Amino acid sequence: MANSIVVFGAQWGDEGKGRVVDIYAEGADLVVRSQGGSNAGHTVFVDDKQYALHLVPTGILRGKRCLIGNGMVVDPEYLLREIATLEADGIPVRPHLLISENVTLVTPYHKALERAHEEFLGGRKIGTTLQGIGQAYMDKYGRTALRAVDLLEPAILEQKLRENVEFKNRMLAGVYGAPPLEFQPIWDAFQRCAQELAPMITDTPPLINRALDEGRRVLFEGAQGTMLDVDFGTYPFVTSSHPIAAGACVGAGVSPTRIGKVVGTAKAYTTRVGAGMLPTEVSEDLAERMRPVGREYGTTTGRARRIGWLDIVVLRKAAVLSAPDSWAIGHLDVLDEFATIPVCTGYRWRGRLLDAFPNSLQVLAECEPVYEELPGWQQPTPQARKLSDLPGNARRYLNRITELTAVPVSMVLVGPRRDQTILAAPPWD
Repeated sequence: MANSIVVFGAQWGDEGKGRVVDIYAEGADLVVRSQGGSNAGHTVFVDDKQYALHLVPTGILRGKRCLIGNGMVVDPEYLLREIATLEADGIPVRPHLLISENVTLVTPYHKALERAHEEFLGGRKIGTTLQGIGQAYMDKYGRTALRAVDLLEPAILEQKLRENVEFKNRMLAGVYGAPPLEFQPIWDAFQRCAQELAPMITDTPPLINRALDEGRRVLFEGAQGTMLDVDFGTYPFVTSSHPIAAGACVGAGVSPTRIGKVVGTAKAYTTRVGAGMLPTEVSEDLAERMRPVGREYGTTTGRARRIGWLDIVVLRKAAVLSAPDSWAIGHLDVLDEFATIPVCTGYRWRGRLLDAFPNSLQVLAECEPVYEELPGWQQPTPQARKLSDLPGNARRYLNRITELTAVPVSMVLVGPRRDQTILAAPPWD
């Protein structure tokens, strides 16, 4: 029996990880978020109440001990607002939340630089959430970042912040012609944040590893998706961290040998937000029909998501990179109305059939998806609670995903509520 599970996104994010993590969190002792920042959004319904989580791990809705791992980048003001919102809704956060000392902090100058750079790119912009995430990761790897542990040392924090504000102002003015930022308001805000967050900041890897040593269940919560991975995604239209399963190890401070099970989340079709290629993208008319049913609007940005048919080439890549033990398939109910459902099984490029996702965007731009038409079921699925409740063609659709990816399906989501979940196997087996 596995006592540690990594949940990762297998597409371009927005696959329903929040729902899947929420289901697994019921049986977990510790929930650890390991990468990304407030650019991620996990939506969970509890008794018809919708919660949108961006930095606080989803396990908080189950009253679990939650850790913000070292691989994350955290805007301290944003985090405190999110905590306040949750606690106003009766969700206790502070008694259950800990923050890694090594977390990189997102600052106002990161947001200003990201906005200025997107404006500079114009028609070639990445389509970021403008949360300063990429700029914060740049500072992390440039070894100039502020970290959570700096909030515990006011003199060090002031020195580093002052140096960074001076340097970033030179970039804003000299490179982008943007107005500079004032040091004092940033410093005052960070002092307030330090006072509130200090009790939560600690060295988290020993806590995680001790929990595993004691046989407690640890759930690693991913953000974004495989095709947004900074190394393996549709670069440069990617995020700045590693959403693949291995990212959980570095982003939380555990060895790969400590991971017991990996679960990949995927929609029964495909979506993405922002710029970049989506090989199976449907017409805007069809997307407009599907969006209201699937609630296809970004949790963080509110932007309408682009929609495509299920892309098996993408899932195969996710399977290669993260070796999932199973898939959790979400939004199956969105396909209820279709008489036939196309599934992309490969790409045709210059007369050749490709079954692997190309790394070259030039090659990808020339690819045409090759579809297999599967029969739809044209029956409602939101009331199904076990696989046998699903229409025969819906089960065949899920089976075909397994056949094409060599990965079984362990969970199916047929609506936004917790009870609209079909488990093919107990979560922690």
